Amino acid sequence: MYKEDFTHRQIMAEHYYEYHHYCNNDLLSIDFHQHAFYEIYIFISGNVNYIIEGRTYKLLPGDILLTNNSDIHRPEIAPSVQPYERIVLWLDEDFFNGLRDIGEDLTACFRDASRRDYRLFRPDETQMLKIRSACNTIEHERTNNHLGNRVLAYASVMEILVLLSRAYYEISDHAFQDVTENEQINLIVSYINHHLNEDLSLDHLAEHFYLSKYHLSHQFKQFTGLPIYQFILKKRLTIARNLLLHGKTVTEACSECGFSDYSNFLKAFKREFGEKPSDFMKK
Repeated sequence: MYKEDFTHRQIMAEHYYEYHHYCNNDLLSIDFHQHAFYEIYIFISGNVNYIIEGRTYKLLPGDILLTNNSDIHRPEIAPSVQPYERIVLWLDEDFFNGLRDIGEDLTACFRDASRRDYRLFRPDETQMLKIRSACNTIEHERTNNHLGNRVLAYASVMEILVLLSRAYYEISDHAFQDVTENEQINLIVSYINHHLNEDLSLDHLAEHFYLSKYHLSHQFKQFTGLPIYQFILKKRLTIARNLLLHGKTVTEACSECGFSDYSNFLKAFKREFGEKPSDFMKK
């Protein structure tokens, strides 16, 4: 079986896409993270609850999660008689730009999942067989040196994206029963996402949503997995990084994401992403 050693790396080392098939018997602990690319996560086996933007998804074999370049997420991996197995496909913006050149925008399902605040869908058996077949082609081509192996692997990545996009819009709502969420926390997360350059202090949020600061802090941590100040900081840094990717200056990114102190922004950015904003832009 095609198998890779798992790493905690959340930065793409290859251009356009990366494909990973992981299988772990040991219990992993993975921190909350976000990345500058799109991710397709195909769950195969194990005992996993996946937290994305305040919602917790109880995964079943064959479930697929879609995350974009601003979602804060992490898996909660519990003991299981089965290994924790999954396929992860990372897709750079340039991958989609190449498809846009021929008139196809296959980021629509990612945008819709973000708009609906619902990142899980469950393909039926026929859809999943087609997706797994394309995965098998990628794995086969990545392990041989035959002429055109990279081309076939790349074509299979596009096939997965097309199959997934078609399946997404045939989604059934029966998967909603496996989501743990809180309507009020969902509103607060949405408010934070739309007001990053404004006052998001605990005092302001508690007053705006007519909650006590203690209740707000407790509920927010319970459903998102992060203290509210950490969630806001990660979200601001994530959006600042995306602004830099789209040509904004460091000063503009700092200001537009609500950082009042430039030096604190630089320190926080380096702590989160491992490098200064200026070095990130050079890459």
